[in-house]
Amino acid sequence: MAGPADSMTSSPVAFVDEGLGNSSYLVDLGDGRALAVDPTRHPGAYLAEAERRGLTVAFAAETHLHADFVSGSRELAALGATVLAPGQGGYVFPVRGLDDGDELDLGGLTLRALGTPGHTPEHLAYLLLDGARPVALFSGGALLPGAVARTDLIDPAQTEPLARALWRSLRARVLTLPDDLPVYPTHGAGSFCSAPAGGERTTTIGRERAANPLLAAPDEDAFVARLQAGLGTYPPYFLRLREVNRTGPALYGAGEPELALLEPQRVRRLAEQGAWVIDVRPVSAFASAHLPGSVSIALRPQFGTWLGWVVPDGAPVVFVADPGQDRAEVVRQARNVGYERLLGELGGGVAAWQASGLPAQRMPLAPVRAPVGTILDVRQASEFAGGHVPGATHVELGALAVTPVPDGPLAVMCAHGERAMTGASLLARAGRRDVTVVVGGPEGAGTAVPAHRS
Repeated sequence: MAGPADSMTSSPVAFVDEGLGNSSYLVDLGDGRALAVDPTRHPGAYLAEAERRGLTVAFAAETHLHADFVSGSRELAALGATVLAPGQGGYVFPVRGLDDGDELDLGGLTLRALGTPGHTPEHLAYLLLDGARPVALFSGGALLPGAVARTDLIDPAQTEPLARALWRSLRARVLTLPDDLPVYPTHGAGSFCSAPAGGERTTTIGRERAANPLLAAPDEDAFVARLQAGLGTYPPYFLRLREVNRTGPALYGAGEPELALLEPQRVRRLAEQGAWVIDVRPVSAFASAHLPGSVSIALRPQFGTWLGWVVPDGAPVVFVADPGQDRAEVVRQARNVGYERLLGELGGGVAAWQASGLPAQRMPLAPVRAPVGTILDVRQASEFAGGHVPGATHVELGALAVTPVPDGPLAVMCAHGERAMTGASLLARAGRRDVTVVVGGPEGAGTAVPAHRS
């Protein structure tokens, strides 16, 4: 996508959030300025990349009001960027609202807004042009590799109408573009915003025209049916983050986030007052010793998603971590999904807790071939359907707090152990004491069977 000196000089730089399954982009506009597309909350990565390239982030473009993460556009605006956003989004903070067909001169390049309602009612895709030549489509959730983004995140009553709107958007606004046009989606593999998709992060119009199973639907009704058949559950924070992004999230600045150190007795009092104690250490460390009532969510790319799924909105949170773990990453992921009341971490960790004379608990681990009690499989429904241990009870981890589970000893299982430990710790927090965690998934048991599908 090379062009003249006053145009985009390279392909967009992608910033992939593996945990959320999303991509954001930084575009060199060729005149010393850069455009960020759908940036996540902490602006540091975009600013560092722009500085490395000798650029200033002048624009931040939002394709839609995001439900799965807190946008970073307001942070970039506080540093001088102009926010470009759907004019129908109802934003409370200052943005330059765009509607279908609006164009913005970026100094040699042109950004054209394409009205593409479907994933959300206000959704825009952005077509970047070098002169009259299209050079990139930032499709947001309108078109993904092998999929489209889901349409059921606004209101159940709008799921089908939005799916029909998406069909029309694709036919009228997206599939009319050149086959060789690169497509840079926001949502992708691992995103709960996405209908099932493969592992590719970018694509082209022609590739999707030829191979996307949803686009192969013969008509609108078939498209709607196929799309709705692929929709699964999603975290509860999806129901509140659109409004956070509309009204404007709190600002924290570009510095590296930190956690305050809290004395053990302070942590004990906070827990007694209702704070959630989240232990981010590996499964084995939590099993060996942990604070009573604490919940295990091991720090990994998916940490923020599961934090947002199991911890109530607005709850104060205290963390327990090992010395070598990245505290800034803990904070970034928590803030990405809208958690603001991060009180700090247990200073000195579990060793300091025990040295203060406070009690610790253990969580038994069991080998995958020798579970103790009824197997409770906490994976997603699609995973369970793909194969599970015969006789296992299935409850998705996100539904564990509101779904009855069998009495008697339970052996909690997932694919590797992290989600199982989260589930077991939630059960222990609720008072169950007959729980073990299975290390390994159904494949390791050697007896996994596919679920019966009628």
